[in-house]
Amino acid sequence: MKEQLLSVLQLLKEKHQVDYADIRVHDILQENISTENQKVQSLSTGRTRGYGIRVFLDGSLGFAGSQDFSQMEQTALTALEIAKASRLVQREPVRLAEKDVIVDHYETPIKIDPFSVPKEEKLEFLFEAERIMRANAPNLLRTRANMGCRKEEKIFADTDGSYITQTLYETGGGIEAVAASQHDMQARSYPNSARGNWATAGYEYILEMGLHENAPRVAKEAMALLEAEVCPSGYFDLILDPAQLTLQIHESVGHPTELDRVFGHEAGYAGTSFLDPSMAGQFQYGSEHVNIVADATVPGGLGTFGYDDEGVPAQRVELITKGVFHNFTSSRDTAAVLGQRSNGTARAAGWSRIPIVRMTNINLLPGDYELDELIAGIEYGFLFSVNRSWSIDDRRLNFQFGCEIAYEIKDGKLTGKIFKNPSYTGITPEFWRSCDGVANEKYWKMYGTPNCGKGEPGQVAHVGHGSAPARFRNVKVGVADVK
Repeated sequence: MKEQLLSVLQLLKEKHQVDYADIRVHDILQENISTENQKVQSLSTGRTRGYGIRVFLDGSLGFAGSQDFSQMEQTALTALEIAKASRLVQREPVRLAEKDVIVDHYETPIKIDPFSVPKEEKLEFLFEAERIMRANAPNLLRTRANMGCRKEEKIFADTDGSYITQTLYETGGGIEAVAASQHDMQARSYPNSARGNWATAGYEYILEMGLHENAPRVAKEAMALLEAEVCPSGYFDLILDPAQLTLQIHESVGHPTELDRVFGHEAGYAGTSFLDPSMAGQFQYGSEHVNIVADATVPGGLGTFGYDDEGVPAQRVELITKGVFHNFTSSRDTAAVLGQRSNGTARAAGWSRIPIVRMTNINLLPGDYELDELIAGIEYGFLFSVNRSWSIDDRRLNFQFGCEIAYEIKDGKLTGKIFKNPSYTGITPEFWRSCDGVANEKYWKMYGTPNCGKGEPGQVAHVGHGSAPARFRNVKVGVADVK
C-alpha cells in the first residue's frame, strides 16, 4: 500500500507538476445494536474502505475518491482534471498554510477490543438494563437501550513526504425510559439523550458507564415527570449539568468558532458565525469564569486523535480565556488567510469527502467551586439536566434549549421537587457573560456526540465536550412572555 501511494504522489508531483497532493485511505468498521421493550430493534455491522485524493494546481483544488484500489492512478488524474477545471472559474487562489513533514503512527489506547465481544453478550447487557428499568417502573410505555462501536484505520500520505497511519476506536451507548398518560408523555435518558454517550475507548467504556446502576433512577424519574408541574416561566438563576452543557457548548461556542463558517464557506447549509477575525483578543465572549479550549489530545474525548486529515498534529487550542475570545479552529486553507498555521482541526467523514474544519473536543475548563457552593448561591432557581430539544439561528446567536428535567433549588438547597418541560432562551455572548461559577475538576465529565452534521455533500463528525456544572444568572426560562 505504501509503495502504491508514494508512486501515485510521485506521478502527480514530478510528471504533472502539481503544487501539492495528498491521499487518504479510510477503512471503517462499525457496529450498532439497539433494543426496545426487550426486543431487538436493530443489529447491524457495516464496513466501508476507500481512498480520496486531493490535488492543488495553481491555487485550485480537485478531489476524487474511489473504492477501486487498482485504479488509484486514474483516480488521481481525475482529481487533477477537476483542479484544472476549477482553475477556469477561480476567483482567488487557494493557499495552504505550512505544516511539518511527519512519519508516525497513532492508536487509540483501549483495554477491550469492542469487536471481540460477542453480539449475544452485548444484547444481554442491553436487555438487563431494560429489565432493571421495568422492575422499577412496570407501567413504562417504552424502554430502550443501545450501544455501538467503531474502528477506523487511516493512512495519510502527501507530496511533502508525510506518511501517517492511525487506528481509532470509538464506543458508546445509553438507555431511555418513556412514560405516558392519557394527556402527557415524558422521557428520561442516561447518560445523555440522543444515543447516550460516546468516547474514544474500548468495550470497557460500556462496562464503566453505569447503565445498570442508573436504570432505576431513570425509570422512576420518567414516571414521576408525568405528575410533575410544568417548569415556571420567568427569569431565574440556573445550574446546567454537563449533559446539557454539552449541547450548549457545541452550538454556541463550537460552531461559531469554526473559521470556515466565519469566511462564509458554510453559509448555504450550516450557516455562518457572529464572530469575525478582528474580534480575536478583543471580544468579551463570556465572564471571567469561562475558559474554553479545543483539545484534540484529551484522553477519551470523541474528538481525540493523533493527526487530522491534513497531516497536522492534534493540538490544544485556547478559544476563550477568562471570557475573552482568542482563536478559531482552522484548516490549512482557512488558517493561511489569516497568516497562521492550521491548528489541526480539518477532518473528513470518510474516504469520499474532503476535509473541512470540524470542532474536536470543545471543553469548558473546570473552575474552583464545589457543586454545593453553586447551589448555595441560588435563592430560587433550578438545575437543568439532559437536552430534550434545541434551536439556534444560523449565526449562532439566538438560541432556545429544552431539557428533560428541572430540579428545584430554594434557599440554597435542592428541595427534591422536580418540574417537567423546562426550557431556557438566550443570546450567546450575554448568556456566557452571565456565568458566575463553574464547579471544580471533581465534577468535570466528557461527553461525546457522534452526529454533528456539516458540509455539502453532508458529513457527520464525531466530536466531544467536557465540562463541570456551571451557574448562570438571571436566565429567561420558559416559552411564555415574561416581564
